[in-house]
Amino acid sequence: MDVHFKQLTGIDLKEMFLASLDKKGARLLKFLKTTRTERKKQVMRAAAKLDVSRGQLEGCSEDVKDILIFLLTYIDERQEVMFHHVEESFLAEDVVDELPVIPCIIVSGPSIYTSKMFMLGIDRQITTKHIPTFISALCMMFCSFYCFNIHYPVELASTLEFLQRCFFIINPDKGTKVESRKNKKQLPINPKVLTVITDLADHDWRTNS
Repeated sequence: MDVHFKQLTGIDLKEMFLASLDKKGARLLKFLKTTRTERKKQVMRAAAKLDVSRGQLEGCSEDVKDILIFLLTYIDERQEVMFHHVEESFLAEDVVDELPVIPCIIVSGPSIYTSKMFMLGIDRQITTKHIPTFISALCMMFCSFYCFNIHYPVELASTLEFLQRCFFIINPDKGTKVESRKNKKQLPINPKVLTVITDLADHDWRTNS
């Protein structure tokens, strides 16, 4: 999938993600953690829950989990669309009917922080088992939208486009991976993505001024 993604986009998937994470990750995470605006109370509730879930865990992969959870909350998109939790002792044949059609990260156990195994699900099938790290699982889920020519689902459109533009550096002048909706105009850049970028820039300006 990595090779196919590079053929399609010219981008080394994981290398680009890690480079972008090194450059922008700490700044984005700080912004998402310290936002105090009234309309983002749900972000602060998510922060409290993450402190309990994460415990003493540290590391790059844990930071990425934080970024993704905060980002989904800030944009107001649902975690359960991206993550499908299964029992640690699950049997594949027992859960496939519960899986979504769209690509998703299958998490063994109740939390992405305590899970020791991640999997990739596409079209109600477990396509890749035993993915060693959360970062690898996230990269595989993202690239599957390109490798299998799947539109971003409306429920995750803003989060996936933010990852696309800010971490995988795919910025087309026109066109979008978001599935079309009747009677709704398609914009070159998702307004919610622009809002996050603008809020982040404003936060940086106020912090550094």
